[in-house]
Amino acid sequence: MTTKKQKAKIFKALGDEKRIEILELIKDKEECACTLLEKLGLTQSGLSYHMKILCESGIVISRQEGKWTYYQISKNGVLKISMILFDMAGIK
Repeated sequence: MTTKKQKAKIFKALGDEKRIEILELIKDKEECACTLLEKLGLTQSGLSYHMKILCESGIVISRQEGKWTYYQISKNGVLKISMILFDMAGIK
């Protein structure tokens, strides 16, 4: 069962244009933070802020390799979001 707080984290993660842009960049493949910084024109702290929200929501997962962090969309996170939306809409 997903709590209201968990649902709010997911909707917060999806409720920002920059985070949507990040999701579009990592939808097909894992990306290094260095690549995301370059493509998004964000500062390190700006990217870190957005990635923290995305990771806490469960939509994105990360892994560390040396000094760089790599991000990808979590298939389990996407499934969870789908199930939440179906449940909210009363679809079984």
